[in-house]
Amino acid sequence: MSEFRNYGSLRLETDERPVVLTGPNGAGKTNLLEAVSLLTPGKGLRSAKLSEILRRPGERGERAVSAPAQSVPEAGTTWAVAGRIATTDGVVEVGTGLAMDGGTKGRERRVVRVDGTPVRSQMDLASILSAVWLTPRMDLIFSDSTAARRRFLDRLVFSLDPPHARRVGKYEHTLRERTRVLRGGAVRGPKADGHWLNVLEDSMATTGVAIAAARREVAGRLNRVDATSQRARAFPSAEMTSTGVVEEWLDAGPALDAEEKLRAALRASRSRDAETGGAAVGPHRSDVKITHGRSGLAAEHCSTGEQKALLISAILSLARLQAAERGSVPILLLDEIAARLDEERRCALFGNIAAIGAQAWLTGTDESVFAPLGATAQYFHVEDATVTPW
Repeated sequence: MSEFRNYGSLRLETDERPVVLTGPNGAGKTNLLEAVSLLTPGKGLRSAKLSEILRRPGERGERAVSAPAQSVPEAGTTWAVAGRIATTDGVVEVGTGLAMDGGTKGRERRVVRVDGTPVRSQMDLASILSAVWLTPRMDLIFSDSTAARRRFLDRLVFSLDPPHARRVGKYEHTLRERTRVLRGGAVRGPKADGHWLNVLEDSMATTGVAIAAARREVAGRLNRVDATSQRARAFPSAEMTSTGVVEEWLDAGPALDAEEKLRAALRASRSRDAETGGAAVGPHRSDVKITHGRSGLAAEHCSTGEQKALLISAILSLARLQAAERGSVPILLLDEIAARLDEERRCALFGNIAAIGAQAWLTGTDESVFAPLGATAQYFHVEDATVTPW
């Protein structure tokens, strides 16, 4: 990667084993996890704006170069991340980065290449690599916004249903276009705008119901994953449910009826949506409820330790299900997770990672907490944007 956060240039060679990154706070450990996350669709682990990722002059690591960076995806890219991904169909080379149209003051956009060839959308990455992550910020997910919980479930759905990434991207784009038209951004005239709104709302109805259905279906499959091994018992099952008006319509009848109801609701709310922005109803308003499988207690009422355990349980269930259904497992990006677990659960987490065969990237400041991994992992020390094996 090049010009990424505090890294001027870095090339890191790893094998299939878990990757342990240790070093002081602010050294660049989480930046490496973010770089991996950007090889999948979406805004990555931090949900940062593209321009925020670009290394600033004078940041630590400006002179620290581990190896020559891989070539940027295309001319004009100002930061880049590239990787060679071992898939069930062979090795695939993926690159992504920031390009500025019209110079530094122009429109920023993300570019993606697969095996050296530009692709039209970052959503094409979903069928190549999947990744899920847990960060300290996500400890607040149960008291955070509904959007944060939707993003968490959508990331799980992406891993099992790659086209879901494209559906979500299409829906969000159409929602923004509808808002623009409602607020007078179009120049076609009232009659033409009315027709265009019908087209947009029809797309939102079919795509939105598909998104809601995928969330419900994947949540149900995850809830049914067999997690009865002794190691799995350290983590309570996380019973997930996607809730909202569209989900209620799907519970009450077929998808086509739900589409028609969403189409009618969007049409009826045009005036209000023009004032408030967005749309009053749709899968972008849904929430995700997680319940402790043993106690039946809602996650937001569980202790902090149990909430962490529920999040870990969810991603372990995903890894097991993906391994069973697709013959591959997602990359697990676990930022500062080991230090936030007691010894029993920490060892159980390491045991589950080994049993599933996942490549987990784990960060921490204390090397000793990773001792139970032994030779089953590969270890790197990170300091001042320099990465050194140890």
